[in-house]
Amino acid sequence: MRRVLIIVSILISTLSIEAQELNCTIVIDAQQTGQPNQQVFNTLEQQLTEFLNNTKWTDKVYKNQERIDCNMSIIISEYSGDTFTATLQVQSSRPVFGSTYDSPIYNYNDKNFNFKYTEFQPLTFNINTFDSNLISVLAYHVYTIIGLDAATYSQNGGAEYFEIAKQIVNTAASSGFIGWRPTDGVQSRYRFNDAVLSNVYAEFHTVMYEYHRLGMDVMVQNQRDAKLKLIDALARMKNVNDRRPNSFLVRTFFDAKSDEIQAVFSGGPSVDIVTLVENLNRMAPTKRSNWTEIKF
Repeated sequence: MRRVLIIVSILISTLSIEAQELNCTIVIDAQQTGQPNQQVFNTLEQQLTEFLNNTKWTDKVYKNQERIDCNMSIIISEYSGDTFTATLQVQSSRPVFGSTYDSPIYNYNDKNFNFKYTEFQPLTFNINTFDSNLISVLAYHVYTIIGLDAATYSQNGGAEYFEIAKQIVNTAASSGFIGWRPTDGVQSRYRFNDAVLSNVYAEFHTVMYEYHRLGMDVMVQNQRDAKLKLIDALARMKNVNDRRPNSFLVRTFFDAKSDEIQAVFSGGPSVDIVTLVENLNRMAPTKRSNWTEIKF
């Protein structure tokens, strides 16, 4: 009996140590379709939850507490047979050291998310083939989430995952689905991935590291120093914006960060925010309502 208990204890310990990369919540909203029978949508939601959370996306070992928290909301507007017309909202966050606060990392509204799906069909991902726009789009965002998360912990830490996302883009480019090609608009999966890998935006990766690791992660220890590091990081982001004003990459950054920046600089130790606010208004004028709340 004691031997059995030891074995069970080891198994539980192993499970608590090693886990997959994501802790992802999937929500499917199909109200716009007017379909009275929601079973296919419920099945899809369950299958996607299992697919995203149970797939091993990298060769890294993640502890259970290191899993990346993320949310994916799929809004289905039309459904006929096996064809779905939808949009996808993707969000992810990472914990701030020494606190219970999660800092938002990624907030992407994917407006071109049409796919085919038959209830209970197997969901598998193969990096070398395009089998389904449903799988390719989700896998693209998974690797972008993992890449951005890694970028906040080490300088250029996300590069290998952005390259995998690029391979997904290249494989899907000839599929006929929107979002994978240079001609598919300035707010597309192609454009985001192209920017995050471009030397023109290389300083973006320094921003991600300094903002989170040198700024947010020391907020509990020394709020004033942390704020100054955030100001420095956002000044670097201004350099990125000066080279490519109003870029999709910068806009996506502030879609995730505007509320957080407002909150950080609206309380606690006072720092000089005159230049900061000027830079924020220049980089993200659509978030002006946030910036006007920063008052010191």
